[in-house]
Amino acid sequence: MYAAVGDVGAVRATFAEIASPDVVCVTAMLGALSAGGDVDTARELFDRMPQRDHVAWNAMLTGYVRVGRSREALGLFDEMQKAGVSVGEATLVSVLTACAQMGALERGMWVHSYVRSRGMRVSVTLGTALVDMYSKCGVVTMAMEVFESMSERNIYTWTSALSGLAMNGMGEECLELFKRMESAGMEPNGVTFVAVLRGCSVAGLVEEGRACFDSMKDKHKVEPWLEHYGCMVDLYGRAGRLDDAVNFINSMPVEPHEGVWGALLNASRIHNNVDLGKHAMYKLTKIESKNDAAHVLLSNIYAESHNWKGVSKVRNMMKSKGVKKVPGCSAIEADGKVHEFFVGSKSHPRYKDIEAMLAEMSHKLRLQGYAANTKEVLFDIEEEEKEGAISLHSEKLALAFGLITLPEGTVIRIVKNLRVCKDCHDYTKMISKVFDREIVMRDRNRFHHFKHGACSCRDYW
Repeated sequence: MYAAVGDVGAVRATFAEIASPDVVCVTAMLGALSAGGDVDTARELFDRMPQRDHVAWNAMLTGYVRVGRSREALGLFDEMQKAGVSVGEATLVSVLTACAQMGALERGMWVHSYVRSRGMRVSVTLGTALVDMYSKCGVVTMAMEVFESMSERNIYTWTSALSGLAMNGMGEECLELFKRMESAGMEPNGVTFVAVLRGCSVAGLVEEGRACFDSMKDKHKVEPWLEHYGCMVDLYGRAGRLDDAVNFINSMPVEPHEGVWGALLNASRIHNNVDLGKHAMYKLTKIESKNDAAHVLLSNIYAESHNWKGVSKVRNMMKSKGVKKVPGCSAIEADGKVHEFFVGSKSHPRYKDIEAMLAEMSHKLRLQGYAANTKEVLFDIEEEEKEGAISLHSEKLALAFGLITLPEGTVIRIVKNLRVCKDCHDYTKMISKVFDREIVMRDRNRFHHFKHGACSCRDYW
């Protein structure tokens, strides 16, 4: 009972009163700890268990996935297989979710192959997990292939497919699928509308997006969330209709949250509107005073306008507030293993090879006219040092590793924890052309599909 409501303290107290807890009691405690987010204590308990059934393994696996510790989840799954524990649908769904979080396509495809080879029935839950995994790994064709093959779909299946199309920049396809969903009699929910509005935004379908937003309440009786308002501001901002974005915010029946002001701040950066950017930043920091991404965006707006005093002001503001920029981390999968690179890190076993490839990449790009864009570097250092700083951005390290590790013709897939900076975006576009490689990068906001020197985001992200 206590576990069901997430009352970990009560579960601990009850557990302590049991003289000789059996595997069922211990598993219940394990599940409660995992559900409450205390996965470290749960793992200690799990490791002390003399016997573990598949329920205990799944509880621990689900706990890791729930808190986003996907690497440990996949490691536990490896242990599970070595221990000969039976693998069922619940296990595979958790593993697919972990793969989706990490962008671990090879592992996700292994699960799909496992399902096929054993003739397992693809239920709605398992099928939806496959759609979600392929979408979040940037393989939309496979996501839609699974979706179309499913004999039964629920709202989560449709929403996963819609979200996948939207996050991969396929806005028109997203809107078409939404129309199919309505025709099929499936009633959308709030999450569905977030996906569709994002799809309209990436495709520049302003009027369609507005009509979709209006239909939420009028047609589908879904009360808009703050996230929907943020999507609308992004929709107007992406189209350059900043006045409409501001008017929309002013007409909101609820107080705008950080997502709304963040969307306006990003639009101000893209369209170089310093005054509007300052206004959005002021509103945003009243809600989240230590939002590192917002400070960096405002600094970028100043830098694009060559307002170095403004850049310095933002830097000093960050210091006085104790705001620290979250370090960039990029992950890339090779030979079934996920390799992580942090900004400036030189600790990878193959760093010497990576360093040599970085030099080759820079040389070839300079021959094509590339010059490092150092405007987004916050540090007060010389230009040459700034170039050195951005040359070790995590996505460049991951990209170099991909070029030396993955065979020609293989898509290079990178997952980054932050928004990709302008220099790295321009750099990756050129790499895709010069090295003739397709590169798929998932950053904090969306997917970027680089091919032949162009990006699917059309340089708006």
